[in-house]
Amino acid sequence: MDDIFVARIMSSSVHTVSPDTLVEDAGNLMLEEDIGSVMVVDEDNQLAGILTTTDFVQIVAERKPKDQTPVSTYMTQDVITVSAQDGIRDAADVMVEHGFHHTPVVDEDEGVIGMLTTSDLTSYLSRAETPSPE
Repeated sequence: MDDIFVARIMSSSVHTVSPDTLVEDAGNLMLEEDIGSVMVVDEDNQLAGILTTTDFVQIVAERKPKDQTPVSTYMTQDVITVSAQDGIRDAADVMVEHGFHHTPVVDEDEGVIGMLTTSDLTSYLSRAETPSPE
């Protein structure tokens, strides 16, 4: 597992929104696509933040006018990311350490290139062959 890179198992079909996207629109996108998060990117596709289903608990609790509130109000800004060249063991350690279910995969030049999820890791592990004892 040490030599398997994030690029091999990450989801490269990512859903992004801009910081000024309304939370209602972001929530509708997440429902329509059956996803647990959207990455917030700037005009150069550089990661500005992430908005997850967990953030919606706070949104609902604060009862602001959701149709007029931009995602930048609730998104996590200091996002911990991984690169496509990171090993999945290291990426999984980061996710476990921080209690993440979604970790953006970024490239220094291209910006956001994917998302690594606990589902990606679980799917990989369920297909990985276990070496037989000799």
